[in-house]
Amino acid sequence: MKQILFSLGLSLLTFGAMAQPDMKPVGGSGPMISLDKEVHDYGTIKQGGNGECEFTVTNTGDQPLIISNCQGSCGCTVPQCDTAPIKPGQKSTIKVKYDSNRVGPINKSVTITSNATNAPSKVVTIKGTVEATAPAAAPTK
Repeated sequence: MKQILFSLGLSLLTFGAMAQPDMKPVGGSGPMISLDKEVHDYGTIKQGGNGECEFTVTNTGDQPLIISNCQGSCGCTVPQCDTAPIKPGQKSTIKVKYDSNRVGPINKSVTITSNATNAPSKVVTIKGTVEATAPAAAPTK
């Protein structure tokens, strides 16, 4: 008798759990940020060379994504981001310019601040090495 009651109770509990509707947060998932990459590697570039790169942002949520700020970790890293709302499924580009006149290793970051529910503050990185250009040869007499 105990086994029958136990089995019946377990069956009702299992059935009740399966009958629950899918629970979603009120208002859906909200805006969500997704990036094509989190690191851009310049490799080795020449001093004064092209220090520009791009990160593609996609709104994978169900409400408009608004990027409120893009901030470089120093004055040598300058990001540009569009602050217009990004509709669900749409993309935007964040352009980053590094001052390649500075010789040596590159390891800088850009912080992207948005209304994303999955990552309101997202950090992307640029890295590489800037190689000094050879000095111009002295003119001969």
